[in-house]
Amino acid sequence: MRDGFGREVNYLRVSVTDRCNLRCRYCMPEQGVRPIAHADVLRYEEIERVVRVAARLGFWRVRVTGGEPLVRKGLAGFIARLASIPGIADISLTTNGILLADAAGDLRRAGLRRVNVSLDTLREDRFAWITRRPDFGRAWAGIMAALREGLVPVKVNVVLMAGFNDDEVEDFARLTREYPLWVRFIELMPLGDNGLHGESGYLPVASIWPRLKALGPLEEVPSSPTDGGGPARYFSYRGAPGRLGLITPLSQHFCGGCNRLRLTSDGRLTPCLAGVGEVDVRGPLRAGATDDDLARLIAVAVREKPQEHHMAPGQVACDRQMSRLGG
Repeated sequence: MRDGFGREVNYLRVSVTDRCNLRCRYCMPEQGVRPIAHADVLRYEEIERVVRVAARLGFWRVRVTGGEPLVRKGLAGFIARLASIPGIADISLTTNGILLADAAGDLRRAGLRRVNVSLDTLREDRFAWITRRPDFGRAWAGIMAALREGLVPVKVNVVLMAGFNDDEVEDFARLTREYPLWVRFIELMPLGDNGLHGESGYLPVASIWPRLKALGPLEEVPSSPTDGGGPARYFSYRGAPGRLGLITPLSQHFCGGCNRLRLTSDGRLTPCLAGVGEVDVRGPLRAGATDDDLARLIAVAVREKPQEHHMAPGQVACDRQMSRLGG
């Protein structure tokens, strides 16, 4: 499918829950957010049906997100059902890693190919501060388990925050020399009323580039669709088993290559992470919509994709929390 600006849209990010076992400061307040009522969350079979229709329309890549997707029971079985859908060739997962060590093997056997793990610091004290939970060791164990199980490439997502983790840039970069990890530095996005979206916390990726190069010569490495594609530019140090990724949602918009829709856990198709338009599919699903009806709704969401987002440092782009958008 192509949107109104000629972009091919073939990637569906599926949020299976808005619940999370962490309280990251840039994602939600300390008390959390009021959870979506259980009855309003899409059942696995409802999500599966939407994915089947999307696959018929040319979507072939699915990423499972949350909240924290591993807090929802039966996730490995759900992924196995997605893997059986004709046309779906790539299934990945975004997680905070806390529950990943115990789940990695089952997920791999179910058909999961890759994982992205959110990890903003390598220091236990800072991890406890930013997530409001003392679980750094469990998150790191999850990353190592993913490597052992072959859920590769294992991508480590690092949200850059001035005055918090900007002094750890070199430590994260060195990980790519020691492990086959793809460490990705991401600019802080102003989503939701989280108290960390001000300009004081924003750090453009370009500002860390000289420090990355100071560690050694970097060569740009093209990524393939089977690596996950996406907006990152990748680089590697000579002889390093891993890669560095740079993601610049604010300083250098990557909207021109956007190929995704998001399905929220409460059944809404979101054309843009920072947009306000949504297309309800839960209501039609439960009112007896046919597959053709669902296909039309997906087509509407694709047509409503904006040309670009309008996020800027210090300006909240939308009120919906990241935990409910699915990242």
